[in-house]
Amino acid sequence: MSESGVALASEPAPANRLRDIEHSLPLQLLKAREAAMTHFRPMLRRHGLTEQQWRVLRVLEAAPGLNAAEIARRSFLLPPSLTRIVRLFESRRLIKRTGDESDQRRAVFALTAKGAALFAAVAPDSERLYGEIATRFGRQRLDTLYGLLHEFSALVAVEGMPPGRG
Repeated sequence: MSESGVALASEPAPANRLRDIEHSLPLQLLKAREAAMTHFRPMLRRHGLTEQQWRVLRVLEAAPGLNAAEIARRSFLLPPSLTRIVRLFESRRLIKRTGDESDQRRAVFALTAKGAALFAAVAPDSERLYGEIATRFGRQRLDTLYGLLHEFSALVAVEGMPPGRG
C-alpha cells in the first residue's frame, strides 16, 4: 500500500474485492489506446480509411505476399473482419491476390500500385502525428514505453495464442 493509501499495482487486492479500477491493466491499456487513436482516426477518415484498414495496408506494405491468416495475425484482426477488408480492397484495386508458390490452394496478398500510392499518401500524415505524440510525451519516454509494451506482450502472452485473442 502506498503512503496515500492506494493499493500499488503489484499488490493483490483483498480477497473480497477487486483491485482499484485505476489498476485494471486491460482498462488502462484500452484507455492508452484510445488516447493515441483520437489523434489518428480523424486523419485516417480524411484518407477514407478505418484504423483496421490502415493496419492491413501497413502489414502488406511491410511484408507483401502474406496469406490471410498471417495478415490477420499481424494486424490483430479476426478473420471475418479481415475478409471484409480484403473484399473491399480488392474491389477498390488496392490489393491483389495471387496463388502461393509453395501451395497453390492458398492465396497471398500484396499491395497494387494504387494501394502503394494510398499508403504513401497516408504515411507522412501518420508520421507527423507520431512526431506530435513524441514531442508531447517525450521521445525517450515513448521509446521506453515501446520497449516495456514489447517486453510485456512477449512475457505475458499465452503460449500458442496470438496476442489480442485471449
